[in-house]
Amino acid sequence: MYSLELSLRYSPFPLSIQKKEFDDVKRIYDEIKTAMNETLESSNLIELSCDKVQDKLITVRAKEIISVQIYEKSSVAGGAKRPGFSLDID
Repeated sequence: MYSLELSLRYSPFPLSIQKKEFDDVKRIYDEIKTAMNETLESSNLIELSCDKVQDKLITVRAKEIISVQIYEKSSVAGGAKRPGFSLDID
């Protein structure tokens, strides 16, 4: 299961959805990136659905999205890989 997480302007809590296939979540990620670049002239709405919770729908304005990330949820006891970025300083 893959999670796609959105950070919104003026919101301390991220929104997330889960998809079963990486190709599905990557396609949505690319669509959101494109919409974020096009929001200078207009304010597009983006509707997202979740595979884990079938009735979950989220609609957001593209111009309010600050960041988007993908991470894989693991089914092992550890739960999920930690979202975010790692910085290796040698």
